[in-house]
Amino acid sequence: MRLSDANKRAVVLLTLPALLAVSATLLVLELTRADDHAAEQGALIDVTSNQAAAVTEPATGAEGGSGAATASGTIEARAEKQTARAKAQKAKRKAQAKARRQPPLPEVDGVVAIDAVGDIVMGSPTRGVVPGGGRAFFASVESMFTGDVVLGNLEGTLATGGTSHCAPDAENCFSFRSSPGEARWLRRSGFTTLNLANNHAFDFGSGALRETRRALTDRRLDHVGAPGQITVRRIGKIRVAVVGFSTYAWGADMRDVNAAKALVRKATQRGHVVVVTMHSGAEGAQYQHVKAGDEYFLGQNRGDSVRFARSVIDAGADLVVGHGPHVLRGMEWYKGRLIAYSLGNFAGYNVFNLDGPRAYSGVLKVRLNADGTWVSGELAATKLVGRGVPVRDRSERAHALVRKLSSADFGRRAVRVSPRGELLRPRS
Repeated sequence: MRLSDANKRAVVLLTLPALLAVSATLLVLELTRADDHAAEQGALIDVTSNQAAAVTEPATGAEGGSGAATASGTIEARAEKQTARAKAQKAKRKAQAKARRQPPLPEVDGVVAIDAVGDIVMGSPTRGVVPGGGRAFFASVESMFTGDVVLGNLEGTLATGGTSHCAPDAENCFSFRSSPGEARWLRRSGFTTLNLANNHAFDFGSGALRETRRALTDRRLDHVGAPGQITVRRIGKIRVAVVGFSTYAWGADMRDVNAAKALVRKATQRGHVVVVTMHSGAEGAQYQHVKAGDEYFLGQNRGDSVRFARSVIDAGADLVVGHGPHVLRGMEWYKGRLIAYSLGNFAGYNVFNLDGPRAYSGVLKVRLNADGTWVSGELAATKLVGRGVPVRDRSERAHALVRKLSSADFGRRAVRVSPRGELLRPRS
């Protein structure tokens, strides 16, 4: 059948709207497919509301307006999802970049030896200082120091300046200060690291504390215990991180357990082995036992040693060493790690009451694998004689004390102490 020209024009006019509708539908389908492909590739389609409206304008009208609005809404919703995905990817890239700036520690093998002792006081203005500038103070015990890291708690300051925090007529107030030059004898006796997070580091103010740190650094001795401080010592390929805590403003605060755990977690990023030292607990012969909860002494909160020690091990510490009570305390085995709650008085010239258990101490000697796991341990017994000079204790009194206290305070978690001082895991 042949159509007239008029009929041809009528067919074209009738067909044109349908063709436009089909074209618009094809356009939306093509955009949708492109959007889905971009989503699969993790790309971002940046479609603003104005651009979406411009795309859908050809499909608007009395019959096509609803479909165009639906297509526009679909594109905008997907664009919002893509924007959110892009933001998340950006945040992830930032975190990965930060991690790259702190590369993970390389895996290493080997064993590290750590020696630790309790409180050390080199002297005081009112009670005198060690004769000879400390030259012979550690002579009887320095051969006991064989560790790669030898850690002690230095009570008092090595300074020439500052004003004592004790009033001239004050009772039960002690301030300790000796010459900065005595740092050389700490170094020569074998110490590598001194903790300054304790109640006597600030006896003569901030200037004396700075002078103490400088005196130690000048003798190539590490110091630990300042807020946020992590000290790392390299033993071959093994890095040992040491962190010190106390309950005083000039030290990292052990009472803020969450902050302490965060600092220890940082230490695990810098050291293969992490050692935590804590100055906590009430003082004196009547405080030999470890008790849960905060301990108070002379109106001061001296911390919750049990909660703190276990928490930092949960955060990654491999060894916890305590001091402060001026007596030996028991040792606990917690999640494969050793907690020595107090190592007592190691050395103190003319400052300590040496009656009863206060005179007995020891050198804690621990060997750990590079991943922090236990190899062996020993408590080498010492005691204070004369005016507070440390010597080997041939009677090995410390072994019986720690054995009894550990069993009484920790039961199945108690570290076993052999007659020769070997530290053994609890029996399973």
